[in-house]
Amino acid sequence: MQKEASYYRIVKDGVVCELCPHHCYLKAGELGKCHVRQNMDGQLIALTYGRPCALNVDPVEKKPLYHFLPGSRTFSLSTRGCNLACKNCQNWEISQSTLSTRDLDLNPKQVVQKAIEYQCSSISYTYTDPTVYYEYALDIAKLAHQHQLKNIMVTAGYIEEAPLLELLPYVDAVNIDLKTFDEHVYHQLNGIKKAVVLRTLSLLKAAGVWFEITNLLIPGWTDDLKVIKDMCQWLMKEGFENVPLHFSRFHPSYQLQQVSVTPEDTINAAIEIAIKSGMNYVYSGNVPNHIHNHTFCASCEELLVERLGYRIGNYGIKDGRCQRCLAELPGIWGV
Repeated sequence: MQKEASYYRIVKDGVVCELCPHHCYLKAGELGKCHVRQNMDGQLIALTYGRPCALNVDPVEKKPLYHFLPGSRTFSLSTRGCNLACKNCQNWEISQSTLSTRDLDLNPKQVVQKAIEYQCSSISYTYTDPTVYYEYALDIAKLAHQHQLKNIMVTAGYIEEAPLLELLPYVDAVNIDLKTFDEHVYHQLNGIKKAVVLRTLSLLKAAGVWFEITNLLIPGWTDDLKVIKDMCQWLMKEGFENVPLHFSRFHPSYQLQQVSVTPEDTINAAIEIAIKSGMNYVYSGNVPNHIHNHTFCASCEELLVERLGYRIGNYGIKDGRCQRCLAELPGIWGV
Protein backbone atom coordinates (compact mmCIF):
# COMPACT_ATOMS: atom_id res chain seq x y z
CA MET A 1 0.00 0.00 0.00
CA GLN A 2 1.84 3.08 -1.24
CA LYS A 3 0.76 6.70 -1.05
CA GLU A 4 2.03 9.96 -2.46
CA ALA A 5 3.99 11.72 0.24
CA SER A 6 3.17 15.11 1.66
CA TYR A 7 5.67 17.96 1.79
CA TYR A 8 7.91 17.69 -1.25
CA ARG A 9 8.61 19.74 -4.32
CA ILE A 10 9.55 18.83 -7.85
CA VAL A 11 12.92 20.12 -9.07
CA LYS A 12 15.06 19.56 -12.12
CA ASP A 13 15.92 15.87 -12.43
CA GLY A 14 14.22 14.92 -9.18
CA VAL A 15 12.28 15.86 -6.08
CA VAL A 16 13.18 17.41 -2.72
CA CYS A 17 11.52 16.04 0.39
CA GLU A 18 10.54 18.83 2.78
CA LEU A 19 9.18 16.76 5.65
CA CYS A 20 12.32 16.96 7.78
CA PRO A 21 15.38 19.23 7.72
CA HIS A 22 17.48 16.73 5.77
CA HIS A 23 15.67 17.98 2.61
CA CYS A 24 16.80 14.92 0.66
CA TYR A 25 17.27 15.56 -3.06
CA LEU A 26 16.21 12.38 -4.83
CA LYS A 27 16.69 11.45 -8.44
CA ALA A 28 14.45 8.82 -10.04
CA GLY A 29 14.39 5.65 -7.95
CA GLU A 30 16.40 7.06 -5.04
CA LEU A 31 15.44 6.66 -1.38
CA GLY A 32 15.72 9.34 1.28
CA LYS A 33 17.92 8.99 4.34
CA CYS A 34 14.91 7.50 6.11
CA HIS A 35 14.87 4.54 3.64
CA VAL A 36 11.09 4.76 3.20
CA ARG A 37 10.41 7.74 0.94
CA GLN A 38 11.26 7.24 -2.72
CA ASN A 39 11.17 9.17 -5.96
CA MET A 40 8.99 7.03 -8.21
CA ASP A 41 8.45 8.50 -11.66
CA GLY A 42 8.70 12.05 -10.39
CA GLN A 43 6.45 11.56 -7.36
CA LEU A 44 7.65 11.19 -3.78
CA ILE A 45 6.06 8.00 -2.45
CA ALA A 46 5.61 6.99 1.21
CA LEU A 47 6.52 3.32 0.87
CA THR A 48 5.31 2.16 4.30
CA TYR A 49 1.84 3.70 4.31
CA GLY A 50 -0.45 1.04 5.80
CA ARG A 51 2.54 -1.28 6.34
CA PRO A 52 3.38 -1.45 10.05
CA CYS A 53 6.15 -3.81 11.11
CA ALA A 54 5.56 -3.65 14.87
CA LEU A 55 2.33 -3.72 16.88
CA ASN A 56 1.94 -4.06 20.63
CA VAL A 57 -0.22 -3.10 23.60
CA ASP A 58 1.92 -1.17 26.10
CA PRO A 59 1.42 0.59 29.41
CA VAL A 60 1.54 4.32 28.71
CA GLU A 61 4.35 4.59 31.28
CA LYS A 62 6.62 2.73 28.85
CA LYS A 63 6.68 5.60 26.33
CA PRO A 64 7.61 7.09 28.90
CA LEU A 65 4.68 9.31 29.86
CA TYR A 66 4.13 9.77 33.60
CA HIS A 67 1.65 12.64 33.59
CA PHE A 68 -0.70 11.29 30.93
CA LEU A 69 -3.50 8.85 31.77
CA PRO A 70 -1.48 6.83 34.32
CA GLY A 71 -2.18 3.12 34.29
CA SER A 72 -3.83 3.18 30.86
CA ARG A 73 -3.05 0.95 27.88
CA THR A 74 -1.83 2.30 24.56
CA PHE A 75 -1.87 0.56 21.18
CA SER A 76 1.66 0.99 19.84
CA LEU A 77 2.75 0.74 16.24
CA SER A 78 5.55 1.63 13.89
CA THR A 79 6.76 1.12 10.37
CA ARG A 80 10.36 0.57 9.37
CA GLY A 81 12.67 3.48 8.64
CA CYS A 82 13.96 6.51 10.52
CA ASN A 83 15.37 9.94 9.70
CA LEU A 84 18.02 9.62 12.41
CA ALA A 85 21.11 7.42 12.43
CA CYS A 86 21.57 6.84 16.17
CA LYS A 87 24.58 4.71 17.10
CA ASN A 88 22.71 3.52 20.19
CA CYS A 89 19.37 2.64 18.55
CA GLN A 90 17.52 -0.12 20.41
CA ASN A 91 15.28 -0.83 17.42
CA TRP A 92 17.93 -0.67 14.71
CA GLU A 93 16.64 -3.84 13.00
CA ILE A 94 13.58 -1.88 11.88
CA SER A 95 14.76 1.75 12.04
CA GLN A 96 17.74 1.19 9.76
CA SER A 97 16.14 -1.45 7.56
CA THR A 98 15.33 -1.09 3.88
CA LEU A 99 13.53 -4.31 2.97
CA SER A 100 14.11 -6.90 5.69
CA THR A 101 11.12 -6.29 7.98
CA ARG A 102 8.01 -8.45 7.93
CA ASP A 103 5.36 -5.83 7.26
CA LEU A 104 1.64 -6.19 7.80
CA ASP A 105 -1.21 -4.76 5.72
CA LEU A 106 -3.22 -2.53 8.06
CA ASN A 107 -5.09 0.55 6.92
CA PRO A 108 -5.86 3.41 9.35
CA LYS A 109 -9.41 2.19 10.02
CA GLN A 110 -8.11 -1.26 10.95
CA VAL A 111 -5.55 0.24 13.33
CA VAL A 112 -8.26 2.17 15.17
CA GLN A 113 -10.44 -0.95 15.29
CA LYS A 114 -7.61 -2.92 16.88
CA ALA A 115 -6.99 -0.22 19.49
CA ILE A 116 -10.66 -0.36 20.43
CA GLU A 117 -10.64 -4.16 20.41
CA TYR A 118 -7.73 -4.24 22.87
CA GLN A 119 -9.46 -1.65 25.11
CA CYS A 120 -6.72 0.94 24.74
CA SER A 121 -7.19 4.59 25.63
CA SER A 122 -4.71 5.79 23.04
CA ILE A 123 -2.63 4.96 19.99
CA SER A 124 1.14 5.49 20.17
CA TYR A 125 3.33 6.13 17.15
CA THR A 126 6.65 4.85 18.45
CA TYR A 127 9.60 2.40 18.21
CA THR A 128 10.92 4.12 15.07
CA ASP A 129 10.34 7.84 14.51
CA PRO A 130 6.79 8.59 13.34
CA THR A 131 8.08 11.50 11.28
CA VAL A 132 8.96 9.04 8.50
CA TYR A 133 5.47 7.52 8.39
CA TYR A 134 3.88 10.92 8.70
CA GLU A 135 0.95 10.41 6.29
CA TYR A 136 -0.01 7.08 7.88
CA ALA A 137 0.18 8.48 11.42
CA LEU A 138 -1.83 11.57 10.48
CA ASP A 139 -4.64 9.57 8.87
CA ILE A 140 -4.81 7.19 11.85
CA ALA A 141 -4.77 10.10 14.31
CA LYS A 142 -7.72 11.81 12.63
CA LEU A 143 -9.79 8.62 12.79
CA ALA A 144 -8.69 7.94 16.37
CA HIS A 145 -10.12 11.27 17.54
CA GLN A 146 -13.43 10.42 15.88
CA HIS A 147 -13.54 7.34 18.13
CA GLN A 148 -12.50 9.19 21.32
CA LEU A 149 -9.01 7.70 21.30
CA LYS A 150 -5.99 9.81 22.22
CA ASN A 151 -2.83 10.02 20.09
CA ILE A 152 0.73 9.81 21.41
CA MET A 153 3.88 10.64 19.44
CA VAL A 154 7.23 9.29 20.64
CA THR A 155 9.76 11.16 18.54
CA ALA A 156 13.14 12.81 18.30
CA GLY A 157 11.38 15.95 17.08
CA TYR A 158 13.38 16.25 13.87
CA ILE A 159 10.62 17.56 11.63
CA GLU A 160 9.92 20.75 9.73
CA GLU A 161 7.53 23.30 11.20
CA ALA A 162 4.72 23.11 8.60
CA PRO A 163 4.09 19.34 8.83
CA LEU A 164 4.38 19.46 12.61
CA LEU A 165 1.75 22.20 12.86
CA GLU A 166 -0.60 20.24 10.59
CA LEU A 167 -0.25 17.20 12.82
CA LEU A 168 -0.53 18.80 16.27
CA PRO A 169 -4.33 19.34 16.35
CA TYR A 170 -4.65 15.55 16.41
CA VAL A 171 -1.91 14.89 18.98
CA ASP A 172 -2.69 14.63 22.70
CA ALA A 173 0.74 13.81 24.14
CA VAL A 174 4.35 13.69 22.97
CA ASN A 175 7.55 12.31 24.38
CA ILE A 176 10.53 14.11 22.88
CA ASP A 177 13.86 12.33 22.96
CA LEU A 178 16.26 15.20 23.65
CA LYS A 179 19.47 13.32 22.93
CA THR A 180 21.95 15.78 24.40
CA PHE A 181 22.60 19.51 24.65
CA ASP A 182 25.98 19.25 22.94
CA GLU A 183 25.72 20.15 19.24
CA HIS A 184 28.81 18.16 18.22
CA VAL A 185 27.66 15.04 20.05
CA TYR A 186 24.16 15.40 18.58
CA HIS A 187 25.57 15.26 15.09
CA GLN A 188 28.12 12.55 15.82
CA LEU A 189 25.76 10.27 17.75
CA ASN A 190 22.46 10.85 15.94
CA GLY A 191 23.21 12.63 12.67
CA ILE A 192 20.92 15.63 13.28
CA LYS A 193 20.98 19.23 14.54
CA LYS A 194 19.98 20.17 18.09
CA ALA A 195 18.38 23.48 17.11
CA VAL A 196 15.56 21.76 15.22
CA VAL A 197 14.63 19.67 18.28
CA LEU A 198 14.60 22.77 20.48
CA ARG A 199 12.31 24.47 17.96
CA THR A 200 9.97 21.48 18.14
CA LEU A 201 9.82 21.79 21.93
CA SER A 202 8.93 25.45 21.64
CA LEU A 203 6.22 24.72 19.05
CA LEU A 204 4.68 22.05 21.29
CA LYS A 205 4.56 24.50 24.18
CA ALA A 206 3.01 27.23 22.02
CA ALA A 207 0.37 24.79 20.73
CA GLY A 208 -0.56 23.67 24.25
CA VAL A 209 0.18 20.00 23.54
CA TRP A 210 1.15 17.95 26.59
CA PHE A 211 4.73 16.69 26.30
CA GLU A 212 7.48 15.11 28.34
CA ILE A 213 11.22 14.90 27.67
CA THR A 214 13.59 11.92 27.79
CA ASN A 215 17.34 12.33 28.06
CA LEU A 216 19.27 9.06 27.68
CA LEU A 217 22.56 9.15 29.62
CA ILE A 218 25.17 7.27 27.59
CA PRO A 219 28.56 6.96 29.36
CA GLY A 220 31.19 8.95 27.51
CA TRP A 221 28.63 10.48 25.15
CA THR A 222 25.73 12.23 26.86
CA ASP A 223 26.59 12.03 30.57
CA ASP A 224 28.63 15.25 30.87
CA LEU A 225 27.12 16.92 33.95
CA LYS A 226 27.98 20.42 32.72
CA VAL A 227 26.07 19.78 29.50
CA ILE A 228 23.14 18.42 31.54
CA LYS A 229 23.21 21.59 33.64
CA ASP A 230 23.19 23.72 30.46
CA MET A 231 20.18 21.75 29.21
CA CYS A 232 18.26 22.22 32.46
CA GLN A 233 19.04 25.93 32.55
CA TRP A 234 17.74 26.30 28.99
CA LEU A 235 14.56 24.42 29.88
CA MET A 236 14.01 26.71 32.84
CA LYS A 237 14.69 29.83 30.78
CA GLU A 238 12.13 28.72 28.18
CA GLY A 239 9.44 28.10 30.81
CA PHE A 240 9.55 24.28 30.79
CA GLU A 241 9.86 23.88 34.58
CA ASN A 242 6.65 21.80 34.76
CA VAL A 243 7.56 19.53 31.85
CA PRO A 244 8.44 16.05 33.20
CA LEU A 245 12.09 15.24 32.52
CA HIS A 246 13.14 11.58 32.38
CA PHE A 247 16.82 10.67 32.78
CA SER A 248 17.08 7.20 31.32
CA ARG A 249 19.73 4.53 31.89
CA PHE A 250 21.58 3.29 28.80
CA HIS A 251 22.13 -0.38 28.02
CA PRO A 252 24.63 -1.47 25.33
CA SER A 253 23.03 -1.66 21.88
CA TYR A 254 23.68 -1.47 18.13
CA GLN A 255 27.00 0.31 17.46
CA LEU A 256 27.68 1.05 21.13
CA GLN A 257 27.92 -2.52 22.38
CA GLN A 258 31.26 -1.72 24.02
CA VAL A 259 29.82 1.08 26.16
CA SER A 260 28.91 0.17 29.73
CA VAL A 261 25.53 0.50 31.43
CA THR A 262 24.92 3.94 32.94
CA PRO A 263 25.91 3.94 36.62
CA GLU A 264 23.05 4.77 38.99
CA ASP A 265 25.25 7.50 40.49
CA THR A 266 25.17 9.29 37.13
CA ILE A 267 21.37 9.13 37.03
CA ASN A 268 21.24 10.49 40.58
CA ALA A 269 23.64 13.32 39.77
CA ALA A 270 21.60 14.36 36.71
CA ILE A 271 18.38 14.30 38.74
CA GLU A 272 19.97 16.46 41.43
CA ILE A 273 21.14 19.00 38.84
CA ALA A 274 17.66 19.20 37.31
CA ILE A 275 15.94 19.65 40.66
CA LYS A 276 18.42 22.31 41.78
CA SER A 277 17.87 24.09 38.47
CA GLY A 278 14.16 24.33 39.29
CA MET A 279 12.61 21.47 37.30
CA ASN A 280 9.56 20.30 39.25
CA TYR A 281 9.06 16.77 37.93
CA VAL A 282 12.24 14.78 37.38
CA TYR A 283 12.27 11.02 36.86
CA SER A 284 14.66 8.12 36.54
CA GLY A 285 14.26 5.64 33.69
CA ASN A 286 15.30 1.98 33.47
CA VAL A 287 16.28 1.98 37.16
CA PRO A 288 13.95 -0.37 39.10
CA ASN A 289 12.76 0.68 42.55
CA HIS A 290 14.23 4.17 42.27
CA ILE A 291 12.55 6.83 44.40
CA HIS A 292 12.27 9.06 41.33
CA ASN A 293 10.03 6.56 39.55
CA HIS A 294 7.22 8.08 41.61
CA THR A 295 5.39 11.40 41.26
CA PHE A 296 5.44 13.80 44.19
CA CYS A 297 3.51 17.03 44.61
CA ALA A 298 5.78 19.97 43.80
CA SER A 299 3.98 22.03 46.46
CA CYS A 300 3.72 19.75 49.52
CA GLU A 301 5.90 16.77 48.46
CA GLU A 302 3.08 14.28 48.98
CA LEU A 303 3.47 10.97 47.12
CA LEU A 304 0.82 11.20 44.40
CA VAL A 305 1.56 8.38 41.95
CA GLU A 306 3.38 5.28 43.13
CA ARG A 307 4.89 3.23 40.30
CA LEU A 308 5.77 -0.42 40.73
CA GLY A 309 7.51 -1.13 37.45
CA TYR A 310 4.84 -0.20 34.92
CA ARG A 311 2.01 -0.73 37.41
CA ILE A 312 0.35 2.01 39.43
CA GLY A 313 0.14 1.59 43.22
CA ASN A 314 -1.10 4.37 45.49
CA TYR A 315 -2.77 7.22 43.61
CA GLY A 316 -3.38 10.58 45.24
CA ILE A 317 -4.69 12.78 42.42
CA LYS A 318 -8.31 13.87 42.07
CA ASP A 319 -9.55 16.16 39.31
CA GLY A 320 -5.92 16.93 38.43
CA ARG A 321 -5.08 18.12 41.95
CA CYS A 322 -3.10 16.87 44.91
CA GLN A 323 -5.58 15.36 47.35
CA ARG A 324 -3.55 16.70 50.25
CA CYS A 325 -2.91 20.38 49.42
CA LEU A 326 -5.18 20.74 46.35
CA ALA A 327 -2.31 22.09 44.23
CA GLU A 328 -2.92 21.64 40.51
CA LEU A 329 -0.72 18.98 38.93
CA PRO A 330 0.33 19.58 35.31
CA GLY A 331 -0.66 16.78 33.01
CA ILE A 332 -3.69 14.90 31.69
CA TRP A 333 -5.12 12.69 34.42
CA GLY A 334 -8.44 11.46 33.03
CA VAL A 335 -9.68 10.09 29.75
